[in-house]
Amino acid sequence: ALPLMVINTIHWFRKGLRLHDNPSLKESVVGADTVRCVYILDPWFAGSSNVGINRWRFLLQSLEDLDSSLRKLNSRLFVIRGQPTDVFPRLFKEWKITRLSYEYDSEPFGKERDAAIKKLASEAGVEVTVRISHTLYDLDKIIELNGGQSPLTYKRFQTLISRMDAVEVPAESITAEVMGKCATPLSEDHDDKFGVPSLEELGEFGPEPLAPGLSSAVWPGGETEALTRLERHLERKAWVANFERPRMNANSLLASPTGLSPYLRFGCLSCRLFYFKLTDLYRKVKKNSSPPLSLYGQLLWREFFYTTATNNPCFDKMESNPICVQIPWDRNPEALAKWAEGRTGFPWIDAIMTQLRQEGWIHHLARHAVACFLTRGDLWISWEEGMKVFEELLLDADWSVNAGSWMWLSCSSFFQQFFHCYCPVGFGRRTDPNGDYIRRYLPILRGFPAKYIYDPWNAPEVVQKAAKCIVGVHYPKPMVHHAEASRLNIERMKQIYQQLSCYRGLGLLATVPSNSNGNGSGEPSADAMGFPVETPHAAAAAVAAPSPAVPGYQVPVPPQADWQSGVMMYLQGDGQGAMQGPELHGTATHLRRLGASALSQPSLIPESGLQAGVTRPVPA
Repeated sequence: ALPLMVINTIHWFRKGLRLHDNPSLKESVVGADTVRCVYILDPWFAGSSNVGINRWRFLLQSLEDLDSSLRKLNSRLFVIRGQPTDVFPRLFKEWKITRLSYEYDSEPFGKERDAAIKKLASEAGVEVTVRISHTLYDLDKIIELNGGQSPLTYKRFQTLISRMDAVEVPAESITAEVMGKCATPLSEDHDDKFGVPSLEELGEFGPEPLAPGLSSAVWPGGETEALTRLERHLERKAWVANFERPRMNANSLLASPTGLSPYLRFGCLSCRLFYFKLTDLYRKVKKNSSPPLSLYGQLLWREFFYTTATNNPCFDKMESNPICVQIPWDRNPEALAKWAEGRTGFPWIDAIMTQLRQEGWIHHLARHAVACFLTRGDLWISWEEGMKVFEELLLDADWSVNAGSWMWLSCSSFFQQFFHCYCPVGFGRRTDPNGDYIRRYLPILRGFPAKYIYDPWNAPEVVQKAAKCIVGVHYPKPMVHHAEASRLNIERMKQIYQQLSCYRGLGLLATVPSNSNGNGSGEPSADAMGFPVETPHAAAAAVAAPSPAVPGYQVPVPPQADWQSGVMMYLQGDGQGAMQGPELHGTATHLRRLGASALSQPSLIPESGLQAGVTRPVPA
């Protein structure tokens, strides 16, 4: 009889840094003789990519955790430096590999990288196992269901989801039983050759040299931490909030021991496990009633952005991006640096940017505040610049979700209205009237009384002296006059959207939503994820929208309102009236054409329309 072929397998970790719900790893060890779990640190990527120290640390801690979990299975993680296309052909030969497995990556550059590796594998006679486990659904199926187009509104996305098959149950965790007879060949010098590097070692090609006194991680990386947090998260959800969203308060601004967004981003936590745990808990507490879609809001927004991005390699750019409005933003490196470094002179904005740089996370409403300030609110700087800063500093920023959120918050895509502009003084004051958050992240302002802590430039000189902080000396003066700048920018945005609506007969402008209730329940929710779970008001289409009564005041959004947008999906004069349900994907094509052709013609937005010659007012 012929000798049985030996099956040697490699599992390639990228995201998905976990042993629970890892279907591609589980399938690749079945019937295999050996398995080696590999993580490739690409020095080119490390040197050129925009990744800050907190993100590197989170990644390395996640790899350490994975290695220690694998040790319990008499295996180890193999960390290899190089580029995947160089590394794999070598490993295939050296380790006599017959099988390669990895988790499906839906992002355009990931798909391109994986196609190249698949080709190298087939040339080497290596069979490839790929499974979906970073998203709840097969995104291609959602798109297929929508007639081959990505859905452009969250509402449409929800409609499609409700027609999809149920989310697949998480795969069984990798245990000694699952591993069976499959072993990992290890050498004495494994740590020297394949160990997880320290931040210091990584410093040779990776991040900046360690900031002296890098404080301990507020968000420790790894699957073990993720699963602990998941349990805490569920306890809190069930008993404290009875599934109602916790109200926003000063405490919400601080990193929570139940926060999950970075763990979902790196795949230390499976989104499917989270989904099913939420479902079970809801059924237990609510006695078998069916969970509403809003229960999964944070997971579905993530899924929505992955779906809109998967076939759009320009999703993270304004130019050549068919779903992005072409807006003539200002180029202003000096203003951008002040924003990124927390030197705007607005304590609310500066405290948020300081927390982001120190800890790698900020509350989703804090993201709204700083994104609005940078883009359509005050500085009129492109969302792409803000996106790059978040990519460097934010632990949960990943390509699709980060770009999608920035387009959303800067009103650059077909899903947002631009009339609620966050006030950089009032918003913070309403959230944390005492100013404790400001004192925590901007100790220079500690001495200011609550009355002046959000606008220290208005404090009388005697108050500034008592606080040992003179505005303009120890803390910067505000870099813009908010009321003026925001009024001008709302006007600019209105002009742009009017140009669009005139151009295609699209009634693109929404009216200002009615003021629902001061400040409370209209706020979006996203307790585990970073991005909004907001459902903005589907305002009636209007070709010219009235200016808001109070410029710079954020108009709360009625919570029950449905999520459509400032760009209404109404085709006026097309004889179709309001678009609903299944016809919407036709509109997507229509808007995509509009995006690709009309929006890229500069002549569409004439100078006069943007109040040529009006510069942004800056206080002396």
